[in-house]
Amino acid sequence: MDAAIEWRVSPGLTDYPQALAEMEARAAAIAAGEADELVWLLEHPPLYTAGTSANPAELLDRRFPVFPAGRGGRYTYHGPGQRVGYVLLDLGRRGRDVRCFVHALEAWLIAALARLEVSAFRAEGRVGIWTRDGGEEAKIGAIGVRVRRWVTLHGFALNRAPDLAHFGGIVPCGLPQYPVTSLQALGRATDSATLDGALAAELGRFLALLPISR
Repeated sequence: MDAAIEWRVSPGLTDYPQALAEMEARAAAIAAGEADELVWLLEHPPLYTAGTSANPAELLDRRFPVFPAGRGGRYTYHGPGQRVGYVLLDLGRRGRDVRCFVHALEAWLIAALARLEVSAFRAEGRVGIWTRDGGEEAKIGAIGVRVRRWVTLHGFALNRAPDLAHFGGIVPCGLPQYPVTSLQALGRATDSATLDGALAAELGRFLALLPISR
């Protein structure tokens, strides 16, 4: 693991506004050269977040708190059993290519899921991580990022074992024709530590796709 990147895992459930404020403060410190880059793994209480392209018609049932997120994308659910990863990297020295960053993020999650015996893939025109559940394509991971002063904010959400019924209050990522699935639903039940271990094992290959600028 890159010693210059802090790898943080928060136990329990982390309040969303608190996490958002801490993430934004850390990103500003990274941009100013006052803090190391950060990969922060956590879980939130049940809530919905609205990205910058969120359509109010896709909020079907305000059963949980709704927060504006400032990231790209539409409505997303976060809750217990879902591993959220906030990835704060300095693209100013990692190529300054946002498309490359998102592509590398997708590749990282696909490789980590492969370690858990889940075959996942990208889908043309659909950001996120996809797999097959009962023969149909289903979303197992969401990606939403923001870049400020060439520092990345937000990141990904991987469905380990959330209550999939909680996604029913929104049109997840604006794609009503595709279901949402999880490791548990696919018969690959695992704990957070095992999922985190798979992510950690593939971190180096993710970073290698974002070469350091000299």
